[in-house]
Amino acid sequence: MTAPSRTRRSRPATDVLTVDDLNSITAALAEGRRATVYLREPTPSLGLEAGASARVVSVDGTTVTVRPKGVDDQLPFEADELRLTRAPAEPQPKSQPQPQPQPKATSRLATAAPRLAAVVTTPAAVEEASAEPAEPPAARPKPARRPKAQPSAVSVTITSGADNSWTVSVSSGAKRQGKPADVAADRVARAMRELGDPTVVAAVDEVIESARAAAQRRIAELSDELESARAALARLEGH
Repeated sequence: MTAPSRTRRSRPATDVLTVDDLNSITAALAEGRRATVYLREPTPSLGLEAGASARVVSVDGTTVTVRPKGVDDQLPFEADELRLTRAPAEPQPKSQPQPQPQPKATSRLATAAPRLAAVVTTPAAVEEASAEPAEPPAARPKPARRPKAQPSAVSVTITSGADNSWTVSVSSGAKRQGKPADVAADRVARAMRELGDPTVVAAVDEVIESARAAAQRRIAELSDELESARAALARLEGH
């Protein structure tokens, strides 16, 4: 399963997994203990909310592979996408700029001038600040997921014996699966015809016809021997 898309936002450095946190998690996994982290951002495609718990499977550098609660898959996350606690760290309140003291006016004209300047310059400053939004930090590329190993090729071998016996065996790669099983000649012929390969059908039919001819010759030989035995018995009974 590929890593689901997540919305990355700027975050405080103290609300992510640090190098010490990663070392502690690695040590816990080595000792066979369970390590749990929490998602900083929601993952709507998997139905995961911010703060959802996830069991750590492995740590590779700053990449942490986890299994989120309720998700039957392992997903890679970067250290700055996870934290050790469910609740985020409390943001520090922004300090408000102290108002500059207004100089005392000595005359009515001096008092009016600063007020007029404040009215004119304050909107311009606000407009300039809003026209230049802060650029979000560049997203770190996700590590490529390793493709799953493809299953080995399966080979089915049908073998004919000298006594007109047939066996079928199965191999997965270089490993044989189980022992060869006996199969009747007529089933072999029917299976080859289902495959529809004329060369294979002709080869199997040739072996079967040769065995049939040998069996007919044997029957003829046994019939001759039986007739000879009957004749000898009749001569013995005549005496």
